[in-house]
Amino acid sequence: MRKKLSGSDVINRIGSLAFGKSNDAVKLVFLDPERQELIDDLDLSMVSEVKRGANGVVEVKLLNRIALLELLAQLVEPQAQGGKEAESFFSAMDKAAARLRDGDA
Repeated sequence: MRKKLSGSDVINRIGSLAFGKSNDAVKLVFLDPERQELIDDLDLSMVSEVKRGANGVVEVKLLNRIALLELLAQLVEPQAQGGKEAESFFSAMDKAAARLRDGDA
């Protein structure tokens, strides 16, 4: 059974993504195809998309930090003012996740 995430868990994760490093994404681009077992050791949490063309060109798209920071600001600001908006948001997310989990989607 999965651990139930709290609102602060989600805010912390968004914050770590917004301020995270993308060094391992660069390593991925230069990784020799013969050494693919090294991928498991890379932190690719900042990667949103990877494409490898037929000619060997690799394209890596990273998460949008500005969008993450905007979302983080929206979630943190209401908490500083009592937390009702963030609480409402996370309650709605919990209900939607429960419907998906129970097959009511």
